[in-house]
Amino acid sequence: MSNIYDFKETEMNGQQIDFADYRGKVVMIVNTASKCGLAPQLEGIEKLYQKYHDQGFEVLGLPSNQFHQELASDEATEAYCQLHYGVTFPMTKQVQVNGDGEDPLFTYLKDTAGHGRIKWNFTKFLIGRDGQLIHRYAPIVKPAKIEPAIVEALG
Repeated sequence: MSNIYDFKETEMNGQQIDFADYRGKVVMIVNTASKCGLAPQLEGIEKLYQKYHDQGFEVLGLPSNQFHQELASDEATEAYCQLHYGVTFPMTKQVQVNGDGEDPLFTYLKDTAGHGRIKWNFTKFLIGRDGQLIHRYAPIVKPAKIEPAIVEALG
């Protein structure tokens, strides 16, 4: 894949997400896990999504059980995230973020960022309106700390 717009993912409800639809938008891509100690970040991510969505900000959550902290089914994950954190941004079916069976999107993001493995849940990738990676954020970086970069990217 040559750029972010070449990718497709599948939402939990089965609908396909075509990244070409994100052209001209600022996008945050995050690997999530419902039972992770960092899961409360979902609330902060949702606040950013609500605050900036009308200005062209999109969020895509990709649940992964690679670190053994996700619920057993996509349906349970979706319900949990909505109930506990009010998540309304799109969430995909569970993916692998490292190793055999790794989702091609994560291969691309890691290669583009020049960093290796995803070390934990809630690694965040901010993509600019031009489809280029702005920054890879460590799991411990709270969503509010990313807000200035989002505002700048929305320009």
